[in-house]
Amino acid sequence: MLQPKKTKFRRQQKGRMKGNAQRGYELAFGSFGIKTLENKWITGRQIEAARIAVTRYMQRQGQVWVRIFPDKPITKKPAEVRMGKGKGSPEGFVAPVTPGRILFEIEGVSYDVAKEALRLAAQKLPVTTKFIVRRDYDLTQNA
Repeated sequence: MLQPKKTKFRRQQKGRMKGNAQRGYELAFGSFGIKTLENKWITGRQIEAARIAVTRYMQRQGQVWVRIFPDKPITKKPAEVRMGKGKGSPEGFVAPVTPGRILFEIEGVSYDVAKEALRLAAQKLPVTTKFIVRRDYDLTQNA
């Protein structure tokens, strides 16, 4: 499961997610990718499930880049605990994403394989996504 090796603080405030992605909104490595269309927290488990779905469908061909990392600790209080008595203990880590953020990128496979692999990945994620292709990619070639 994805999580930081070490954090400066054990707990973090919730924060607010408004506006569009300020960075990570363009394809940087691959020819194909999926970008999110809404605000959401994506857990390390969801990212890992999507990554496995992509690599299984591609059958170890090509290359996959995961462009998000869960570095925000999420706390939870135990069930049936009264109000007060401080903040709960950390339960896991999430990656906050805003609209436009690239989640996964793929290179080295054909358009059809990439589209299906990223569709399977998108089903594992709690956000609506859009399949994108590099601007200078030639659809007539079969890689």
